[in-house]
Parts: sequence; C-alpha cells; structure tokens
Amino acid sequence: MAGLTGGIGAGKSTAAGRFAQLGAVVIDVDAIGREVLAAGGRAEQGVIDAFGSNITDDRGRIDRAKLAAEVFGRPGRLAALEAVSHPAINAELDRRLQRLAEEGEAQVVILDMAVLAESRLGQLESGRGYTCVVVVEAPEHIRLPRLIERGLTAEQARARMASQAADGQRRALADYVIVNDGSPEELAAAVDGVWAALTGGSPGQRRR
Repeated sequence: MAGLTGGIGAGKSTAAGRFAQLGAVVIDVDAIGREVLAAGGRAEQGVIDAFGSNITDDRGRIDRAKLAAEVFGRPGRLAALEAVSHPAINAELDRRLQRLAEEGEAQVVILDMAVLAESRLGQLESGRGYTCVVVVEAPEHIRLPRLIERGLTAEQARARMASQAADGQRRALADYVIVNDGSPEELAAAVDGVWAALTGGSPGQRRR
C-alpha cells in the first residue's frame, strides 16, 4: 500500500487518476476528511464542540468556509481541528481498509492524501496503513499558473503553497518521486513506472 502526496498544483490528483486506470484501489483521504465533518460524520460534533457555533450554518451544521477561515494561517487553531478530525479520518480509513482485506483479493491500494508529510494520517495502529510513499512534485513556476486557472489569485496560490510542507520535507519521506514538469503523457509514463515497481513488474526507482 502506498501513500500518494504532493503539493497543491503538483498533479497528485492526476497521478491518482492514472493509478486508478492501471487497476489500483485509490482511496481519497482528503474526501474522507470532508465526510467526517459532514452532517452525522465522525468528527462533526467534536469540531463544533471545539470551535463553537461561529463555524456553523443556520442549520447547526459545519460551514466549511467558516471553518477554513478560522484555521487558515493559524497553526494553533489548525492543530485543534486536526486533534479531532485526524483520528476520525484514520478510523474511517481503517474501516475501509479492513473491508478491502476481508474481500480477500490481492489489490494495490493508493492513499491519495495532501498532508501525508504534515500528519499521521494513514499511519494506523492496526498496521493496515501505507508502507511506502509516492511524491508528485513540480516547480512553483509550473504550479502557479495551474492554480490560477482553478480560480485562485497569485497571492492566494502562493499562500496555499506556503502553508504546506516544503518539497524537501516530502522528498525526505519518498520511496518514489515523480517530477511533473512536462506533458500529461510524460506524467502518465512516470506513474506507469512506479506502478510497475509496486506490482513487481520492474524494480523502478525506489529510493529506500
């Protein structure tokens, strides 16, 4: 099982899509993070208890925009959120991985997660967590236009990049590094190479 990560705009999601095309079971850990905060989610009440009604909408549910404004650029508040949400995410992730294991089929599982380097997400007490790390990276001058195309301003894009782990932090954890500074076809080929290594078809370029 591999943890797949990369900075915003680096192409992690595109790489995850390619892994899925090749036959991997891709679990979007970031999506689980949204689910645990949704109505009835594992972390909903705990987050409301921690932050109060100022992060809720008129129905008493978590308003993600209000929550984001509360924690962005405020490490202490972000840590308070993660103290509640991350255990809930790991619990839900563990449940899904247990279900996959019970199905009994040999499968390559990819955990698609933005904050692998910054957290313990995917490191499960059950031992079912990721066992290697794949990092997708791209230089800032390539990432910035991609983020602007998504609707961010240059200032917002730089702030988002600065709030994440540095490339060197992710690279230090990586077993495989995919540099996404070329064409979509080159990215797909690089993912194919890592897939071959993960499935035993080729030794690939494992770094550890």
